Amino acid sequence: MKKHNYSAGPCILPQEVFDKSAAAILDFNNSGLSILEISHRSKDFVAVMDEARALALELLGLEGKGYQALFMHGGASLEFLMVPYNLMKSNGKAAYLDTGTWANNAIKEAKHFGETLVVASSKDANYSFIPKDYAIPADVDYFHCTSNNTIFGTQMKSFPETGVPVVCDMSSDIFSRTLDFSKFDLIYAGAQKNMGPAGATLVVVKEESLGKTGRTIPSMLDYQKHIAAESMYNTPSVFPIYASLLTLQWLKNLGGIPAIEKINEQKAALLYTEIDRNPLFKGTANVEDRSTMNATFLLNDESNAPLFDELWKKAGISGLPGHRSVGGYRASMYNALPLESVQVLVDVMKELETKV
Repeated sequence: MKKHNYSAGPCILPQEVFDKSAAAILDFNNSGLSILEISHRSKDFVAVMDEARALALELLGLEGKGYQALFMHGGASLEFLMVPYNLMKSNGKAAYLDTGTWANNAIKEAKHFGETLVVASSKDANYSFIPKDYAIPADVDYFHCTSNNTIFGTQMKSFPETGVPVVCDMSSDIFSRTLDFSKFDLIYAGAQKNMGPAGATLVVVKEESLGKTGRTIPSMLDYQKHIAAESMYNTPSVFPIYASLLTLQWLKNLGGIPAIEKINEQKAALLYTEIDRNPLFKGTANVEDRSTMNATFLLNDESNAPLFDELWKKAGISGLPGHRSVGGYRASMYNALPLESVQVLVDVMKELETKV
């Protein structure tokens, strides 16, 4: 039985991506070679890389606007240090918004490069909300934020207006909702949260923001070198990039970000309505900051956990436990999760209500 996959990452992907990826593992483009063994310099894979980079920009509405898309190694965690390496001036400073574990990790890395100002934090409230009404100093080299917090289930619904470059970690909600992406100078996202399998990281950067730090950047960590090499400075993650391309093609054929946004809003509304209605459950994030991608919730009475766990496992649900650092439950409703899977979870929650 196919599972209803609520894993926070690596995440659910469209069935057609699995089918096409599986076929390519056996024979890619009728070449007689597997996608796992072809040269990254081959004409067939260069075409994959070129299309994936171009399609990422197209879906984000950034074509012809001075941006470059790169597929990198190291996950979002490597970008925590690549961002200050490439954007923070020597003896400079940057502003960070602390909204969760990954934002906090990014702050730790930035402190190795220069003065790192935390303009606001919700840490004292266990990251249950997104801070607002904070000031971003005009003299910082950039402002960094995390758009969606997978562990705590919060999401930025708006972004500050500022005259400094804006950097955003969009690992867990990229391509899920319409935004004016041109307001960001740099966006990065680990593919495994909403775009593809683990092993690739998308970076979208405005070229004019680079080359201004006055510092020496190691070659492998220099965005400009990766741009000049067309994202092939070293051997790229061939298979994850191919699977990411297939996912982007699926999204485009669906109608792009506006189409998937409507579906994502339906899924989130269905689950949050049940969380709020059902007296056995409570949400953990402030209502106004609830994530469309990751719904976090608890049982009001933990003695009901064994029965609830039995019911959702019996229903074919997978990946529902919350992050090990916070417990409870987390339903990750990424782009490829169908509305029907959310209905299955809601039905289980209702069933629990009838049994206790």
